[in-house]
Amino acid sequence: MTSTTYLLTGATLPGGAGADILIADGRIVSTDGATAAPADAVRIDAAGLVALPGLVDLHTHLREPGFEQSETVLTGSRAAAAGGFTSVFAMANTRPVSDTAGVVEQVQSLGDAAGYVTVRPIGAVTVGLAGERLSEIGAMAQSRAAVRVFSDDGTCVHDSLLMRRALEYVKTFDGVIAQHAQDPRLTENAQMNEGALSSELGLKGWPAVAEESIIARDVLLAEHVGARLHICHLSTAGSVDVVRWAKARGIQVTAEATPHHLLLTEELIRSYDARYKVNPPLRRDEDVQALRAGVADGTIDIVATDHAPHPRESKESEWDAASFGMVGLESALPVVQTALVDTGLCDWADVARLLSGTPARIGRLSGHSHDFEEGAPANLTLVDPADRSVFTLDRLAGKSQNTPYDGVSLSGRVRWTFHRGFPTLRDGELAPVEEAAARG
Repeated sequence: MTSTTYLLTGATLPGGAGADILIADGRIVSTDGATAAPADAVRIDAAGLVALPGLVDLHTHLREPGFEQSETVLTGSRAAAAGGFTSVFAMANTRPVSDTAGVVEQVQSLGDAAGYVTVRPIGAVTVGLAGERLSEIGAMAQSRAAVRVFSDDGTCVHDSLLMRRALEYVKTFDGVIAQHAQDPRLTENAQMNEGALSSELGLKGWPAVAEESIIARDVLLAEHVGARLHICHLSTAGSVDVVRWAKARGIQVTAEATPHHLLLTEELIRSYDARYKVNPPLRRDEDVQALRAGVADGTIDIVATDHAPHPRESKESEWDAASFGMVGLESALPVVQTALVDTGLCDWADVARLLSGTPARIGRLSGHSHDFEEGAPANLTLVDPADRSVFTLDRLAGKSQNTPYDGVSLSGRVRWTFHRGFPTLRDGELAPVEEAAARG
């Protein structure tokens, strides 16, 4: 299929410089391309828009295979493109679990066929996420999917010896274990953050130490082994302190915070609205402020969505029976702008690092452009930072609608997403499925 040439005029790069970005044959030709653009180039007025490298989500639940009533690789890929993402890492808690080479290759093939984003499967650490014996880590690493991130997300690798063996294994090929830090004994039947509010509301508390103790153990194991460790959805002030201490010791640990943990607090649970039920739970305002500070000082390396779609009946129920999780791909960038940029804690260069460059590096994502260099794959996002609007359900492109932001005023809006030079999102409208698939 013939490739279209695009000229994005008047864009602002993350560092603040103006640019006319010329894209041809799926690659960036120049950031000063106005004079070199051919007459038939499609011209896009990007004045007032910030050009970011294509966003990368290290923590997405695409649900397929097995839970297609919640999401599929195709619908999740469309949600990602709508949110400005060009690459997503798909978590392993599918059915069957992504614990073999065959399943991870299937997930990657589904992503390739959809064509909206690059889909990189995450392999399970243990067979069936059961925490009893290691999965086919080596086979997944050597498969066509070339898996480099392994996680039992949704459950914790709680056995210390098994965690040590996993770290030793992935060290041999520069992989990383992404830990869901949750001591299962300390969180049995837990429903929300443990504290005065949980007592007031009569809900079983989820103590901060259940997260912090696992992180403390695992950073010491990573130091002992000399392997890479990544902490998923860090949520407490104490966890930030532990990661900061570990980094000061030179331990190879990275950490992520979710958009919702950077903005929302446990006070929302007073409504008993299960849209706010998430794992780990929403915490105190003090924790939110500590996470923001941790992002600003580099203790927290990335922002990752933990996009967790569920069917309506799983959330429209009494609190105890409702599923944990929120969708987050379409709202991530507006929440980050609202929580971090508008507050002066971060600038757009920081956003590019938090949502693109660093998650790509942690996941060992090859061929990802994050400096707009000549010849790089044209993965980029154009966002309107001046847009301040109420987030509504019609902005969701996936199957599920369990967003906590319906009716919330947020800053910033993604206007264009380019994946390998193809506009998957065009001035707010997703490209047709058949066009994306043809470019997949």
